[in-house]
Amino acid sequence: MVYKWDIVIPELTGDAIRQGYLYLPESYGEDPLRRYPVLYMFDGHNVFFDSDATYGKSWGMKEYMDRTETPLIIVAVECNHEGNGRLSEYSPFDFEESGMGVVEGRGRIYMDWLTGCLKPAIDRNLRTLPDPDHTLICGSSMGGLMALYGVVKYNHVFRKAACLSPSLWVNPEGLKTMISGTRIRKNTLIYMDYGSKELDNHNATSNALVSVSRLLLRKRVNLTFRIVPGGTHSEASWERQIPVFMACLGL
Repeated sequence: MVYKWDIVIPELTGDAIRQGYLYLPESYGEDPLRRYPVLYMFDGHNVFFDSDATYGKSWGMKEYMDRTETPLIIVAVECNHEGNGRLSEYSPFDFEESGMGVVEGRGRIYMDWLTGCLKPAIDRNLRTLPDPDHTLICGSSMGGLMALYGVVKYNHVFRKAACLSPSLWVNPEGLKTMISGTRIRKNTLIYMDYGSKELDNHNATSNALVSVSRLLLRKRVNLTFRIVPGGTHSEASWERQIPVFMACLGL
């Protein structure tokens, strides 16, 4: 079952309302003593319903979860659709974007809210397994960058991440510096992929994929890295990777 609720992020958009999405597996209501790991996802409007998705196609996570009966809670929050709000909220770094000038990276503010406000509320109100080994993060594109940032910089909160088509082009050097200077626990699991048909979208991302992967391996991260044959920068392509990254993250 997917529940929707109105949510605000005062630190970023004041009292503007966006949608929160909560998936509870069917077993949640059957066993009142059972506790569940939690997956936090970006771009919540694109996760479950085609009718809510930006381009009319979602990841189809509800259908996958129901079909596989995966014992997992999913929390997903809609992005900021105003102007360059999504780019700003989903980047830990300032960067330049064609036609927009310098975009202020407010990813740290977003992650501080997610870990300091949203997650504690979820843990208070639901039967979660709140420890880092059972707290996961996932996203695609800019959300993929944020998932990587979250599992590295907030490694005390998240031990597992799925980073699909991550926007490494935003600031490859800043990202590599962050990874190099941050302690990452040895039991950390990261799944990262990129579609073969999107490799030419941003040369900076293509160049960073190998160097970022190498740095993560040096940190003894349990990394799965894939170039997806025929993969594109789209929800339809990311949906096809769900069984792969879920298995890689032990779900």
